[in-house]
Order: sequence, then structure tokens, then C-alpha cells
Amino acid sequence: MLDRLESALGQRPTDIRPLSGGSVAEVYGVTLRDKSLLVAKVGAPGAKLSLEGWMLRTLKESSALPVPAVVHSADDLLVMEMLPSGGSVDRSVEGHAAELIAALHRVTAPTFGLERDTLIGGLHQPNPHSKTWLPFFRDQRLLFMAGDAERAERLPANVRKRVEALCARLDEWIEEPERPSLIHGDLWGGNVLAADGRISGFIDPAIYYADPEIELAFTTLFGTFGDAFFRRYGELRPLRAGFFEERRDLYNLYPLLVHVRLFGGGYVGQVEAILRKFGC
Repeated sequence: MLDRLESALGQRPTDIRPLSGGSVAEVYGVTLRDKSLLVAKVGAPGAKLSLEGWMLRTLKESSALPVPAVVHSADDLLVMEMLPSGGSVDRSVEGHAAELIAALHRVTAPTFGLERDTLIGGLHQPNPHSKTWLPFFRDQRLLFMAGDAERAERLPANVRKRVEALCARLDEWIEEPERPSLIHGDLWGGNVLAADGRISGFIDPAIYYADPEIELAFTTLFGTFGDAFFRRYGELRPLRAGFFEERRDLYNLYPLLVHVRLFGGGYVGQVEAILRKFGC
């Protein structure tokens, strides 16, 4: 491991220690001779860590969102700066997060999707360019992930058919957003870093251009942010009526299907609860 890092960095680390996290790769803290700190993610061949590096670089080049600078990027090794962390996400930090995410969502593009496919939780995330959002969300998010989960024998066929039935009716609840917005794509709490009462960075992105409401919905699924976040975000980018009542659950079907594909179990029941809410 030390030899590999020395080859990638041009100098031999003075210390390396395991860190928590990393579902598709092992994560290490790395100390260099000048006491600078790095994070190294080490995966098996085919881990596609270079794609994660590309997403981080794209966020840094396209937005002001704080993300770690990439030092080295390869298919099975990603090295990046270590950002401060360990702080709690209190109301003040939530307000700061809202300002950063609202600014990110102001970065727009002519079409939904992205110039290349990305990953979420290590799973393939297709991003073909689309001029309209609803077909993209239906085909490239809900139907794609439901089919993948069924093939992996994590989602029962009858539930996948109910997802299809819901997809045929999405236009009853979802309207086209004003424009495609750049999103982080995976804003669960473990990907949000805080220190000294501020957000210090966001990690492990799953980027594409989307309706920004899909990002906002995901922050409620596992309690990433709460009222303070939405109050400040709404001051900067007012939410359209019906988000909390309807569209939040519809948009959270996608990350729930991702979790079904990865873990199965109780996440299937959460998918079914949303399907029942919308009569499917």
C-alpha cells in the first residue's frame, strides 16, 4: 500500500491509518512528510474510482460547492485532500448547507442528464441527455433502478410492475421544472462534513442535471437536514406548492430503489408504502 501511494504521489507517506466509511472501497487517512493530510480510497479493479474523481473535479470546476481537491485519480485508487470534519449539523450548519446547495442548484445546463454516466452507491446511473425531465426521471431513474433491483432478485416482480403503473401516471403530480439544475445527487448525512459551526465539504457525489427537488427530497429520507435547512433554502429558492405533500415521496422512490438494489429487506416495504399512497 505504501509503495502504491508513493508511486501515485511522488513521495512516501509517513503514516497511513484506516478510516470508517467506504461501501465500494477501503478508506485510509494518509499523512505526508509536510504533515498535510490526505484521504485514499482503495478499490478492486473495476471500482471506477476515477469516475468519482471526475465527479469531484466537475463539481469544483462548475460550482462553488466545497468538495475535496483530487490529488490522484485511477480506476482503483483515488487520493484527495482531507477536509475538516467531526462537527455536528445543527441549525446554523443547516442554514449554511442550504446556502451552498441553493447556489449549486443555480448552476444550469440546456438538458437533463450529463455528458457521461455516473455512479450512486457504486451502482450504474445512466445520464443520457434529455430535453424534458419527466421521461428522464421515469426511464433513467425509476424504471431503470426497479429493473436492476428485480434482476438482482431484491425487488419482487409484482412490485416492479406497480412501479411501472405509477410511472405511467407521473404527469398527474410532476410538472417540468424551470430548467435543469446541477445536483450533488447523494446527500445523506455521511456525505456531509461539518466543522467549527460550518459546512466544510460534501463528498461521494452522484452528479447530474435534474429537477433540484429530487435532491431536496433525498435530504428528508434519512434526516440529513430539517426545518432550518428548508427555511433558508426557501428564502433563496422558493419551493413550489405540493413538494412536501406529493413530490417528495415520488422523488424518494429513486433512492429507496437504490437501497433495495443494494440491500433489499425493509426498503421494499418503504417502496410499497409510497406506491399505495399514490394508488398503485
